[in-house]
Amino acid sequence: MAHTDAAPHGASPEAPETGSGTGGVGESWRTRLTDLSFWAERASGIGLVLLLVVFTALDPSFLSSGNIAGILSASAALIILAVAQTFVVATAGIDLSIASVMTLGIVVLGQLYAAGTPLGLCFVGAIVAGLLAGLVNGFLVAKAKITDFVVTLGMLSAASGLGLILSDGQPVTVTEGFFFDISLDGPVSMVSWIVVLAIVVAVVAHVVLFHTRFGTHVLATGGSPEAATATGIRTDRVKLAVYAIAGLLAGLAAIIVVARLGSTPPAANTTYLLNSVAAVVLGGVSLFGGKASILGPVFGALLLTVLLNGLTTLGVSQYYQPLSVGVVVVAAAFLMRFQK
Repeated sequence: MAHTDAAPHGASPEAPETGSGTGGVGESWRTRLTDLSFWAERASGIGLVLLLVVFTALDPSFLSSGNIAGILSASAALIILAVAQTFVVATAGIDLSIASVMTLGIVVLGQLYAAGTPLGLCFVGAIVAGLLAGLVNGFLVAKAKITDFVVTLGMLSAASGLGLILSDGQPVTVTEGFFFDISLDGPVSMVSWIVVLAIVVAVVAHVVLFHTRFGTHVLATGGSPEAATATGIRTDRVKLAVYAIAGLLAGLAAIIVVARLGSTPPAANTTYLLNSVAAVVLGGVSLFGGKASILGPVFGALLLTVLLNGLTTLGVSQYYQPLSVGVVVVAAAFLMRFQK
């Protein structure tokens, strides 16, 4: 018969030893605060808070409702691109073409709009253009077994060139009131509809990556492709899918950029590429695959946007802004060495 220990009647069970008083809890927090992995895994969130405090101390108007609304709107497209890049990096890959694919989506949207196409179909055109570019990337990486660096570098050039050809190097001015509405108005103060869209994308991405079989396969493919294949995971299909997702989200980001600018610039903005990778690094996503986060890159995108906005507000020369981003990213990469 099984035997179970029980406390005598009227006596309370003996509590496990945790040190004297609250010493155990205090010691636990002291250990965490001196552990670099604790800071590494929270670098984007901690850095964001520190920047907000510093810029507010230097300029009290920094946290005005107008500036906060501007920061959130400016970060919307970058948040979506960072989420897209996260799926690719989680499989130990990288998408160097993401900004150019977004620009291609912008150009397609502009050309369809100039031709009198209904706005809804213009949106579909931008997303489909991004999706097709992503599928090409995924096919060449997963099926043709070409290195992701080479494939996406080639797509960077191809998408940029195609965008210039389709637009003849000329932007299209978009006067549709709907764009102004979604970029300025929203369900609550300071939060426009494009920000809501970015939040929805991040939430859906989190659910897909951490609460679906597909997300498990993505992380397994990045962690160990050989082990994933041995367990029956079609890693080639997973890689094809993540590049397709990245392309689709780049097309979605194109709509946000047009809404903010009111035009369709045909020249690719490489800043989006660099910042999307930087946001992923700041968010603690392992560049070797297998370890990812959605909230981290979102905070990373916000941090970079706050950094550039704060420097502009303080009147710092724009020439110093890329330098500041580089310093922040290298510091985050250094902290990643201590992640558990």
